[in-house]
Amino acid sequence: MPPSPRSRRVSMADVAAHAGVSAQTVSRVANGTGDVVEATRARVIRSMDELGYRPNSAARALKLGSFRTIGVLSQTLSTIGDVRTIEAISLNAAEEGYATTLIPVHATKLAEVDRVFSRVQELAVDALILNLESPHLAHAEAMLPPGVPVVYMDPDVEGQVVIDTDQEGGARTATEHLLGLGHEVVWHLAGPAESRPGARRIAGWRAGLADAGVEAPPVIHGDWSVWSGYELGRELAARPDVTAVFCANDQMALGLYRALGEAGRSVPGDVSVIGFDDTADARGYAPALTSVHHDFGEVGRLCVAAALALARGEHPDPLAVVRTELRVRDSTAAPR
Repeated sequence: MPPSPRSRRVSMADVAAHAGVSAQTVSRVANGTGDVVEATRARVIRSMDELGYRPNSAARALKLGSFRTIGVLSQTLSTIGDVRTIEAISLNAAEEGYATTLIPVHATKLAEVDRVFSRVQELAVDALILNLESPHLAHAEAMLPPGVPVVYMDPDVEGQVVIDTDQEGGARTATEHLLGLGHEVVWHLAGPAESRPGARRIAGWRAGLADAGVEAPPVIHGDWSVWSGYELGRELAARPDVTAVFCANDQMALGLYRALGEAGRSVPGDVSVIGFDDTADARGYAPALTSVHHDFGEVGRLCVAAALALARGEHPDPLAVVRTELRVRDSTAAPR
């Protein structure tokens, strides 16, 4: 007695026999290629479902020259910004019929980083998108699999395709907004000292102060978390000369809110606060947080579009910059 379709891998021939069509027709339906009458397509799909047929992705990749998968290397998954960026990449890839494979690069020791990148060389992907800080990025360039196109999310990478966000311009606009309200100086609760996005937001803040002839106070480095915003915010809240703070992300701004509240200082009555990223929760802060809008959806769309263009052998623009925009809400006002 021959084995049932459930006791072995169901083949394309099994589906063809079950649906009463040729194997070529099943292939066209499975691969989405060629013209198939809609009634026939529906019959083939119904047979696939009933038999439990799953296309052999490896064989299809060899035949079509595509794995229909994009690899994403990300430094961290702990910040809302990175999570939203990866989500946007995944959604845009799915709309194009591609899956995403995520490789977190959390390691700090060089040997651990080597192990991460050695796994990358085994990935069956059509392209890679890198969201890494500079130390890992430099190491990645020597370890990435040859022949796989790469899209970078770092403006300092030369000779490659880069998707960037105008973080410096956004920080500058936030600083100028607070100065325009009449604040004599703007303090900055920054990201980690080794962070490339954090450094660019510092640069924008300093430029905004310099243009107004204002000396920049010392940078205060947090770690992007609400807790660091709270701990460092307690130092700022204890200073009566602090009337305006630009935070490098919305999460640290939330921690600052708590520190100011515990110190008996109101937002924006005593201290005006601006965040960065304009997360969905920013409007729910009390008061609603003024924040620099960072269009994660557009970043994800451009990353996927560039990655697929490279995979097709095309030459997309080497640099695409997504603009930022200040969303003014209730957390900023003129000083008393």
